[in-house]
Amino acid sequence: MFVDQMVPTARGRLVVVSDDAPLIEAARLLGTSNTDLVVVCGSDGRLAGVVTKTDVVRQISCCQGSSCTVALSTIMTTDVVFCRTTDRVSDIWTIMKERRLENIPVTDEASVPIGLLNARDALQILLTEVESEETLRRDYVVGIAYQ
Repeated sequence: MFVDQMVPTARGRLVVVSDDAPLIEAARLLGTSNTDLVVVCGSDGRLAGVVTKTDVVRQISCCQGSSCTVALSTIMTTDVVFCRTTDRVSDIWTIMKERRLENIPVTDEASVPIGLLNARDALQILLTEVESEETLRRDYVVGIAYQ
């Protein structure tokens, strides 16, 4: 199965903010949405980085005066693991597992975010795929045995 089949679900999880937005905006989005990750985009709409709840807490713990209004571009993670709609879910799951990632942005060919793939969703799809294969094998074996 490919990531493109998960885009409708991934699109619903996507939370995007501009790279010049203040830290407090990311904190508000993370506090009100059902996500642990906000995708940060540049003025061209392309993926520029990500901000997690951990990033926000780390920065706020160092706040003095107005430093909590620092632009997201100064604190975001720019080395982002992302996937495309043409990637296999099993390959993405392997990367998520190895790097202990709960979410991965899904981008189009122009690096514009179109969704956020969650590990639970990927795992559910893989489990369904395995169960389907198991059913097909069982049906095949049973069919052969009775002919």
